[in-house]
Amino acid sequence: MKTPTAGILLAAGASTRFGEPKQLLTLAGRFLIEWSLAAALASNLEHVVLVLGCEHERIRRRLGPSTVHPKCEIIVNPDYRSGQSTSLRSGLFRIRHDFPSAMFLLGDQPLVDAAVINLLLERYAGSEKLICVPTHRGTRGNPTLFGSPIYPEILKLAGDKGARDIIAAHPDQVLAVEIPDPLVFLDLDRRQDVERIAALLESRPPLRKPPGT
Repeated sequence: MKTPTAGILLAAGASTRFGEPKQLLTLAGRFLIEWSLAAALASNLEHVVLVLGCEHERIRRRLGPSTVHPKCEIIVNPDYRSGQSTSLRSGLFRIRHDFPSAMFLLGDQPLVDAAVINLLLERYAGSEKLICVPTHRGTRGNPTLFGSPIYPEILKLAGDKGARDIIAAHPDQVLAVEIPDPLVFLDLDRRQDVERIAALLESRPPLRKPPGT
């Protein structure tokens, strides 16, 4: 059994390269983290765990109604300063016994919409693979999906890294799903990215369905 799938939205970082917590940066009328959260909640994910850390009280307070959703749960990673792996482990630890698969989403990729999430979920559910990744012309992106047999390896991660090495260690278990729009993979990492991504968000139709959905 590979479904239902829980989403784990990673938004605990201190945004040191950005200079301030970027989760509450306003883009096209929404906070940055709201774009990712809204997409996850509108998708076919069964449950969504939002992992906060830095400025968690302020972020939770500002998000307000955005988090009042029957499938939204907020947890705080007190060890977020030790790197991204701690947030992956925190989110996975919360859902590991209840969901046979988990999708890890990044809070700074606002162009990942519900249609992209659903495409990955559909392709993953119809395959025999344990890992599902979106790609564009051979370049891998996020979000990524993992089946429960991979959970123990994720729970052993340490430091400021994600699950890239785990994916590389299981090439025979990786389902690559081609995403025709490379803009989906854009993340907001530097101040130079703000204007471009804000313009893209403002110009996008409310619902963009990639081929295959």
